[in-house]
Amino acid sequence: MEIIGIFFALESIFKSRTSQGAIAWALGLVFLPPLVVPIYLLFGQRRFYGYVEARRKGDLEIQRIAQRLLAEMSQHFSLSGELPAGMQLLEKLALMPFTQGNQVNLLINGERIFQEIFSAIDRAEDYILVQFYIVRDDRLGRKLLERLATKAQQGVRVYFLYDAIGSFSLTRRFLRRCRESGIDIESFHTWRWFRRRRFQVNFRNHRKIVVVDGHEAYVGGANIGDEYCNAHRRLSPWRDTHLKLKGPAVQGVQLSFMEDWHWATGEVPAMNWHPAGVDSDKRVLVLPTGPADLQESCQLMFLHAINSANRRLWIVSPYFVPDESIIKALKLAVLRGVDVKLMLPGITDNRTVQLSSYAVLMGLRFSGIKAYQYREGFLHQKVVLVDDDRAYVGTANFDNRSFQLNFEITIMVRDKVFAGQVEQMLENDFLCCEELSAAELEHRSLLFRATVKLAQLFSPIQ
Repeated sequence: MEIIGIFFALESIFKSRTSQGAIAWALGLVFLPPLVVPIYLLFGQRRFYGYVEARRKGDLEIQRIAQRLLAEMSQHFSLSGELPAGMQLLEKLALMPFTQGNQVNLLINGERIFQEIFSAIDRAEDYILVQFYIVRDDRLGRKLLERLATKAQQGVRVYFLYDAIGSFSLTRRFLRRCRESGIDIESFHTWRWFRRRRFQVNFRNHRKIVVVDGHEAYVGGANIGDEYCNAHRRLSPWRDTHLKLKGPAVQGVQLSFMEDWHWATGEVPAMNWHPAGVDSDKRVLVLPTGPADLQESCQLMFLHAINSANRRLWIVSPYFVPDESIIKALKLAVLRGVDVKLMLPGITDNRTVQLSSYAVLMGLRFSGIKAYQYREGFLHQKVVLVDDDRAYVGTANFDNRSFQLNFEITIMVRDKVFAGQVEQMLENDFLCCEELSAAELEHRSLLFRATVKLAQLFSPIQ
C-alpha cells in the first residue's frame, strides 16, 4: 500500500491543478495511504478521460456532423465579424459561433417551465431529446413518462438521458415502463472503465436539456422531481429559471446532447441538422462545458463575464463557493466601479455548501460586494447579468464542482431587451431577499465560525 501511495503521490504532483492541492494529496498519500488512496481514486481526478476520445476519435460521423453544422451556422447565422474581441474569445471556449435570428423566452418557476416543455413534447413530430441530472419516479416524473410514451407510440423517436448518480433513486419500474413504451432511455455513467482508466465517480452530467425536432430547445436549472413544482415541504416555493430557445442556437444544444448520448451508448441517432432562423433578432451563444474540455471552460467563461463588466454584475447561484481567481476578479470589478451583487439561498438543500459560502462571504467583508439571501423558498436558479446587454442562464453554479467536475451547459444572450427582462426578474427576486452582512457572520458564535471554516476545507469536492 505504501508503494501505491507513493505512485499516486507522484501522479498528484504532476496532475493537480494547484500547488496546494498537490501538497495536500501528496502528504496524505505518502503518510496515510490506506485512508487516502481510496479517497484519491474517487475524488482526485480533474480530467474526465474517455469522453474526448469517444467524441473526437471514436466516431467519424460525429466529426462530419459537427463540421458541417458549424460551417453552416458560421456561413448563415454567425456574428463573428461584428463581435468585439472579448465575445470572440467566448466562441473559442464554446467551440461554436454566436448566432443571430434566435427567439429566447424566460420561463420562471416550475409550473411555467414544465407547462412549456410538455406542450413542446405534445407538438413533436419526429424526435424528442430529453436530458436531466435528476429524474424521480414521482408525480412529475410520471407525467413526463406518460407524455413521452404517448409520442413514442405515435412513432416519434424519444431519446432520454439521465445522470446515473444524480438519479440514483430512479426505480427499475420507471425504466421498465419507459422501455416498454418505446422510449430509448440510457444513463450517463461517469465511473465506467474506459481504455484502462480507473473509474471516475466524482464527475456528474449536470445538464438539463429538452430538444424537439431540432426546432426548439429548453435549458435551465429545473430537474424532474416534484420539489421543482413546489411539492417539498421545507424548500417550497422553489425558485428556478429556464430558457426556451428557437432558431439556430437550438442546433448547438442538440450537438451537446448528441455528444453525451454517444458517450453513453456509442450511437449517433439521426437528427435534423439544418439550422433555421426565426423572426427574432436575439444573439445567442451555447456554451457546453465540462471536465473533458482541454481548458477550464466553465470557470474561464465566468471569469470573462466578471472581467468584462463595466457597470453591473449580478450573480445568482444556489451554491457559491468560488476559488481565489473568481474572488479576486469580483474584488477588482468593485474597484472598477461595477455594482456587484450576489443573490444566494437563505433556505438550502445543502447545509455544508451554505456554510462554505459563508466562509467566502466572510473573506469579502471589506470588498464592497453586496450579498443577499433569498427568503421566499429555495433559490435554485443559475443566472448572471452583466451590464445592460448580456445575460447567462443555464445549469452551472459558482463552485468547484461546476468549474471542474460537472458537465454543464450555459446559454449566453447578448441583447438589451432580453437583459432588461432578466433585470426585471432579478429585481423582483431582490424584493424577496435580505442583505447578508459579512460582519454579522463574523460576530456569530465561535462554534459557528469553526464549523464554517471546517466546511470550507471540503469545498473542492462539494
